[in-house]
Amino acid sequence: MIELSSNISDYIKSVLGEDFLKNYEQFVESKYPITIRLSEVPENHNSLINSLANQGIALKRIENIPNAYEVISGEENIGKTIEHTIGKYYIQSLSSMIPPFILNPTSEDVVLDLCAAPGSKSTQLAELMEYEGTLYSNEPNLSRVKALVHNLDKMNTVNMSVIKEKGELLSKIFPNYFDKILVDAPCSALGVVQKKQEVSNWWSPKSVDVISSLQLKLLISAIKMAKVGAEIVYSTCTLTVEENEYIIDKVLKKYPVKLEPFDLNLPHVNGFTKVGSYNFDESLKLTKRIIPWELKSEGFFISKLIKTDETEHIVTKNKFTKQTRSIVSSKDKRIKKYLDELSIHFGIERKVFENYKYIVNNKDINFTNSDSLEYDLSFFLRVGTKFGIIDKSDTCKLHTHAAQILGKSATKNVLKITNENDLKTYFSGGIFQLDNTQMGQKIVKYEDYFLGTGVQLENQFKSQFPRSKRTGSISI
Repeated sequence: MIELSSNISDYIKSVLGEDFLKNYEQFVESKYPITIRLSEVPENHNSLINSLANQGIALKRIENIPNAYEVISGEENIGKTIEHTIGKYYIQSLSSMIPPFILNPTSEDVVLDLCAAPGSKSTQLAELMEYEGTLYSNEPNLSRVKALVHNLDKMNTVNMSVIKEKGELLSKIFPNYFDKILVDAPCSALGVVQKKQEVSNWWSPKSVDVISSLQLKLLISAIKMAKVGAEIVYSTCTLTVEENEYIIDKVLKKYPVKLEPFDLNLPHVNGFTKVGSYNFDESLKLTKRIIPWELKSEGFFISKLIKTDETEHIVTKNKFTKQTRSIVSSKDKRIKKYLDELSIHFGIERKVFENYKYIVNNKDINFTNSDSLEYDLSFFLRVGTKFGIIDKSDTCKLHTHAAQILGKSATKNVLKITNENDLKTYFSGGIFQLDNTQMGQKIVKYEDYFLGTGVQLENQFKSQFPRSKRTGSISI
């Protein structure tokens, strides 16, 4: 049983009302459906749904949010499937899917996720962009950056670059730069207490004051980074007025932005235009609140802003200098040899590699989509995803992430696993018996899925599945 602190119950009763508090108390004790977001293109959904059904997992499509499904049965295995391990779907609350859907970026946009960890919304933005264009995902906290990068890799988000910087300072580096920005701000989490019970231990009006101060700074920074005409979605997973309507009201009064109406065909209420004796800007009715027990998901606040005029800015000197020397095309001499060898070894047409750009960092090679913007890579913690590593014999060994992306183009040295025990050994990073006269690296496949890479040794096959993804509890 979750015991709400008096701080929380007193606040909800005074601001949102006694009936709301009663429903909220029931909400925090309730269990709501698990939802997932399929990363496959829609035409492949039936195949994925059928595969999960064969594993005892039944899904129901959720209307009005693309690729969203409710888990009807088999939720105990939803995090143990092959499909989950290789990023065919992401376990994500329905409410959490709404802000990226409202921002709705395309591959033509330059996009920023200002508060990106753990990555659910960033990977959703990447999917909406069809893994093309330019997406920057920022997270200042190192431990949370690790979670962000893990999920980036899991979902093969090749068009994403990771920044580790305080979001409120980024406007000094990217003034008037982005077409679309998501500010899913850190918050006091009253919308997710049912799964974050610790919130009740620390929540207080004083903590809300501290958090709302940061939220305002983050949104102001986003406004300064947006181009004129750019869209900003500001969202939180909390219910307080101080972190939602008050924040929007403040920027409307001081900065060149206006609220934009948007459609949301899911249960919601409009944002407040008045609380007590305080009147907000009338346009706050264009914001939306997700009441958790009405949607059977998390409580959320969502707003959409348009920048209407220029903002003043101070540029940090020499911290972000445009240049093209650190990222190379497939024809560059620093990468061409390795791509030629991989093309021959795996039977991948050379033109496939031309769809990407390559970042060579000593022996490590990453790759990103060819239409990403080219800037000084020293500013970014990570660009794209892992492509390969150059070994002692000056040969590039393909990384699992690259194999998952490029596997469908390979016509040689593809190993298809048919034995379930071998499959489990592969995912746990082990070695299994396999006779094969052709030694060397292989792209590994199971049924229609490209899993990664491995190496054929004499009478044995050694998994190269990444250590960070390894699991011994795959459900088949």
